Amino acid sequence: MKKIYTALLLALPLLMFGQIAPGVYKATEILENGKRNYLLLITESYLVHSVYDSNPAKFGSTLGGFYTVEEDSLKAALEFNSEFEKNGAREFRATFGFQSGQLILNEDASRPYIRQPEVNQPLDGLWLFATRGPDTGQERRGDNVPRKTLKFLTNGHFQWIAYNVKTMDFRGTGGGKYAALDGVYTEVIEFFSRDDSRVGAELSFEFERKGDDWHHKGKNSKGEPMYEIWSVRK
Repeated sequence: MKKIYTALLLALPLLMFGQIAPGVYKATEILENGKRNYLLLITESYLVHSVYDSNPAKFGSTLGGFYTVEEDSLKAALEFNSEFEKNGAREFRATFGFQSGQLILNEDASRPYIRQPEVNQPLDGLWLFATRGPDTGQERRGDNVPRKTLKFLTNGHFQWIAYNVKTMDFRGTGGGKYAALDGVYTEVIEFFSRDDSRVGAELSFEFERKGDDWHHKGKNSKGEPMYEIWSVRK
């Protein structure tokens, strides 16, 4: 896994007018038993990269943070790294290129990253968990505290990550496909670091966006009632 992890750090998207084109990029690798997925979610300044297997489901690793681009090189300061205890990495640098509209890393065209179709939805963006609802004036968790739960939604894909940016303590992640329509938010889990058996589960919730807040109500993966408020990460 360490060798795979080192390679995935170099998995970067295409350049568009001197900047990285935001969106979802995915590469796959056929295994003797199943398939390995390499998933990159990226905005103009933030990226999350994850590795997970399908059939059978098995979580591999994830990392993320704010990045900058200089010519054909990328540098990212990691906010989280599920492999931190193994490699101690708080940042990474990488070179990249592309060929025929596909991302090629280290001149290795054997595993190209393909940009996924755009699916614009009202909750797309970066969100930080703020508090339990209803919002009645209780203390909210902001970006100024090291312990965070981030949710990244873009082009029909979601991923949440719980971590401590100061200690690099990684608490868990999960992700997959999502849809937000007519007040109903639905997730289909494709990977879950805490329990691979949850892969394939579909969860539905009520949602309402109030300014920079996202009110999220329903039942969690254990069937318990929940009411969360997430705030836009600016």
